[in-house]
This record gives sequence, structure tokens and C-alpha cells, in this order.
Amino acid sequence: MKDVFNKELILDLWEKIQDWVVQDLPLILILTIALIVLLRVIRFAIKRLKKSIIKHSAKIEKVDIEESEKRINTLTGIVWGLLRIILWTIYIMLILQQFGVNIAPILASAGILGLAVGFGAQELVRDFISGFFILLEDQVRTGDVAIIDGTSGLVEKIELRTITLRDFSGTVHIFQNGKIGNLSNMTKEWSAMLFDIGVAYKENTQQVMDLMKQVGYELQNDPEFKDDIIEPIEVFGLDEFGDSALIIKARIKTKPIQQWSVGREYRKRLKEVFDKHNIEIPFPHTTLYWGEEISPLKIDLEKTAIKSQ
Repeated sequence: MKDVFNKELILDLWEKIQDWVVQDLPLILILTIALIVLLRVIRFAIKRLKKSIIKHSAKIEKVDIEESEKRINTLTGIVWGLLRIILWTIYIMLILQQFGVNIAPILASAGILGLAVGFGAQELVRDFISGFFILLEDQVRTGDVAIIDGTSGLVEKIELRTITLRDFSGTVHIFQNGKIGNLSNMTKEWSAMLFDIGVAYKENTQQVMDLMKQVGYELQNDPEFKDDIIEPIEVFGLDEFGDSALIIKARIKTKPIQQWSVGREYRKRLKEVFDKHNIEIPFPHTTLYWGEEISPLKIDLEKTAIKSQ
């Protein structure tokens, strides 16, 4: 009796497997192939759409193609992520249905669970809402250099819940969108490098400003840097009477992220020009003055030979 029971059980199971292979497996394979094809088609369509939008943006005057491309990359990345989640959810529901699982209670439970999560995960909801408005208002995009709550770095990834920064040392910082208090974008549309150039009090400020403009003009016409500089250097004039120097303020507007390389090169060239024209760049020191003409007190030391007797 036991052998007969085992045989009948095995035969019944085998028949069910055959029926499943014949009836359900082809549909599962079709759904799987359809998912793969849809994912590839949507990804291809998003890439083509992104290229088309970038090409259209390039034809519009006064639109920075690099800035436009940053925003397009960010938005298309979010769209691709959302569509992928939707397709996978539908696929899993259909597969469960093919395995005989009633998905109606699952959907109802998901709705109830969603309400429970909504009440219990207010922080998560806040992150998603904040992330949505960050993208909608174009506050920051992938590829920007930003300062978030005092931490600066390159924006590597923007998602609805988090923003990922990588600082100059390579450390990755992840911020929840709902907890971001201060966000400063250093590279939106254009950037600038500010200069506080200190020279000695004895120098002719007009001559110094003329030399600063000359160096800025030469840098802007250099083939290596001319495409990075948007406008000629702005020399604002004497900005401060420092403890040991006159401070002259200037600014160079550049394309996003190029301000640091342009600033380093400008300082290097300015130092060389100052040396050539004997312009003193002072360091903190104390000088004694005397007399009505306010000429420096010069102390001459004479060596006296002391003979020991």
C-alpha cells in the first residue's frame, strides 16, 4: 500500500509539473523576455531622448551646453530609475499570479502597509518630497561642486532620498534630502575666483591694478585658458588697509568648475610680473618710523674688534 501511494503521489506530481511546463512556463518565459526587451527599449529611448534634448539645447542662444547636460543627465537618471521600479513590480506581480498566488490580498495588504509606513516613516516621505523639489527647482545637479551643511565636494549622485558628495580627498558623504539645512551650489551657470592681492604700502596702487589687468588680459587670450574664462578680469580697486599690506580685490568669471585652475595660473603669472616690476608682496612684519618725513629708521651695525688684553 505504501509503494502504491508513493507511486500515485509521484505520478500526480509529475503530471502537475508537465501541465505547469506546458501551460504556465511559456507565459513566464514570455513575460521575462518582454521585461528584458522593455527595459532595453526604454533605456535606448531615454538615451536617444537625452541626446535629442542636448542637441536642441545647443541650438538655443545663451544656454550653456555643459550646464544643460548636467540637468538632463540628472532628470533622465531619475526617470529611468522610476520606470525600472514600476516594470519590475508589475513583472513580480504577474509571476506570482502564474504560480497560483492570489495577488489581490497582496495589493490590499500593500495599501494598508503603505498607510502604516506613511505614518511611521515620515522622515522617508520628507526626504522624497525634498528631493523632488531639489530636482524641480534645479538647485543642484550631478557634476556640480556644492557645499552641503558645511561639507564641500563633487555631486556624484542625486536621488529622491539622498545626495552623494565626494570631497577633494576622495571621501564620500551621503546626505538625506530632508535633513539638508544649507545647500550652496558653487558651479551653477558660471563660477568665479576672487582675489585679495596684498602689496606693500609704498607701492603705486594704480600701477598694481594696471599690472593685474594686464595679466588677466594675457591669461584670457591664452589658447589654453581662453575657453574657460567668460569675462575679462574685474579689478574693483583698493579694498582694505591691512596691517602690513594694501588689499586690492579682483574677480575672474569662469565656466563652472574651472575657477580653481584659472585662479592658480593667474596667481602664478601675477607673482612673476610683480617680481619683474619689483612690486613687493609683504608678509606680516613690524617697521619702525621716525622723523617728519616718515622715512624708515636705518640701523648700521659696525663690527668692533675687541682685543683681549
